[in-house]
Amino acid sequence: MSTESSTAAPPASGSGEVNRLKANSVGLVGVVFMAIATAAPITAMTGNLPVIAGKQGNGLGAPAAYIVATVVLTIFSVGYVTMAKHITAAGAFYGFISHGLGRIVGMAAGLLAVMAYVVFEASILGFFAKNLHDLVQDQFNTDIHWGVWAFVGVAIIACLGYFDIHLTAKVLGIALVLEISILALVSLAVMFTGGGPDGYLAGEALNPIHGIEGADGTIGAAAGFGLFFAFWSWVGFESTAMYGEESRDPKRVVPRATLISVVGVGLFYVFVSWMMVSAQGRGVVEDSSGLFFDPLGDHFGGWAVKVFRWLIVTGSFACAMAFHQCAARYLYAIGREGFIHPSLGKTHRTHGSPHIASVVQTVITVLIVTGFLLADMDPVVHMYGLLALLGTGAILIVQTLCSFAAVGYFHVQGKHPETKHWFKTLVAPVVAGVAMIGVVGLLFYNFESAAGDAANTLLFDLIPWILGLLFVGGIALALYMKASSPDAYERMGRIILEDAGERDHAPAIPAQTATDPART
Repeated sequence: MSTESSTAAPPASGSGEVNRLKANSVGLVGVVFMAIATAAPITAMTGNLPVIAGKQGNGLGAPAAYIVATVVLTIFSVGYVTMAKHITAAGAFYGFISHGLGRIVGMAAGLLAVMAYVVFEASILGFFAKNLHDLVQDQFNTDIHWGVWAFVGVAIIACLGYFDIHLTAKVLGIALVLEISILALVSLAVMFTGGGPDGYLAGEALNPIHGIEGADGTIGAAAGFGLFFAFWSWVGFESTAMYGEESRDPKRVVPRATLISVVGVGLFYVFVSWMMVSAQGRGVVEDSSGLFFDPLGDHFGGWAVKVFRWLIVTGSFACAMAFHQCAARYLYAIGREGFIHPSLGKTHRTHGSPHIASVVQTVITVLIVTGFLLADMDPVVHMYGLLALLGTGAILIVQTLCSFAAVGYFHVQGKHPETKHWFKTLVAPVVAGVAMIGVVGLLFYNFESAAGDAANTLLFDLIPWILGLLFVGGIALALYMKASSPDAYERMGRIILEDAGERDHAPAIPAQTATDPART
């Protein structure tokens, strides 16, 4: 890591320096762990798979739904990682779309992405707190309100977010290895014992055709409902690009980490869902509630079920912590360019972390949790469910725009002709973009069903309005900045890492060290 410091053109804050995140803090394995922890395999499997495998979803075709999602997201990743080789910024989607589709669309997408990652932490904390409350009550006969556990989670995450990302990566790595291990263990047990009560491994469950069919064998609402939950299981994998500035050799680490996360998680989801569906047989359509607990108890005994419940808690905590890191880096990226407040763009003098953005994210999470507590709403049905729907809707829209941004960047603007490729930068992004439009359609078509009992709340009714107003507000802000502050407009989505990215009519980040006195 360089010990020299150089000066960039002044950012909007007027400080004369652009604060940089601590470089070389995390390697390929660390970035992969961060991304997979954000996707949260154990939360996705225990929360989403029973829905997909039930009568409202794809039924026995649940593994096929994951195959379809894996293929679509892998195609999406082709254009995404190609852009990541040239643009390295903590804002990820915000920077990519600003470069590919222009600053106006970039700011609109940026606000959606910021909102999504900001609310995801509180959403997952609701799931974490409820599971921990039930676990402590069942195993220790102690009734501690879920709100207490939520605030305990917020406090621990706040402390970890303040320090070097390397520390967080270690914690996430431990939690991730444990949750993946037990999911793999129970799946292998089912495979080596030949399946469930029907005495077979459901080979037809892997037929991709079943991935677009409902449990009743028709291509209709049930198929769309199941597919939406399959795509929901991946939210967060794209966070690899957010750690580009802190990773070693980001031009290589980010693309590799993204593909490993997408393909690796996809294959794992397919295998686990295939084994769990096989373990329960055709009866899974009528009752998918014991999808994991029954095989664990049958093969390993009651102790394994208890351990699994604890790993659901640690896995959801790791997921909330990973989303906190994502949210802090989005707030940091926008603050660094002078939007919202320039203090958000400052990094810690010693740790090189976006400590102010991290504190702000913690405050927002505390306010959200407090709001749900005061409203006496359920931590899973309302806090987890509604906030997840809100954030997922925003991320799917932004992913769709990001697909077309790759086409705009390489083909419309003609950037980096040496990288331009008929498949990687044109066909794959277009196919992915069209497919993602379909996924967004699935979301809104099944919106009320996905919300369940929370569909009769005011927040549910407001979700489409929140998404629309944020997007329009981003466009309005960009147009206002273009007219009133051209310099700030030129910086929009353009502050990127100089030694791993490119310069585009705006200041890049100077090569500072974590102990540079310019930090504040």
